Amino acid sequence: QVQLVESGGGLVQPGGSLTLSCAASGVTLAESAIGWFRQAPGKERERVTCITKTDLITYYTDSFKGRFTASRDNAKNTAFLQMNSLAPEDTAVYYCAAAPHFNYCPREYNYWGQGTQVTVSS
Repeated sequence: QVQLVESGGGLVQPGGSLTLSCAASGVTLAESAIGWFRQAPGKERERVTCITKTDLITYYTDSFKGRFTASRDNAKNTAFLQMNSLAPEDTAVYYCAAAPHFNYCPREYNYWGQGTQVTVSS
């Protein structure tokens, strides 16, 4: 049984930082494309970033570049999303997803986590 469990969300002040984790079981993240998504209230789900199994990273909008960093620790079978300079518009539920055996960023992912809430507010 595959599980992706996100953690690390919470309340942070504008300008602050958070690092989200995505711990996997039943799937090997080193052999998977890993996507990070977010969904704000009343908005559609948005692609944030993707890291392929060959560690090519895509950031889907310019606002993420330089502020967000995707990575993974293969030994821990865990992916990370480090987020800096957070702003209120970054408030959303953040999800990780995995697509085994993809060496590019797929349109669809096989497995999803339950999400973790990030709230940026003073």
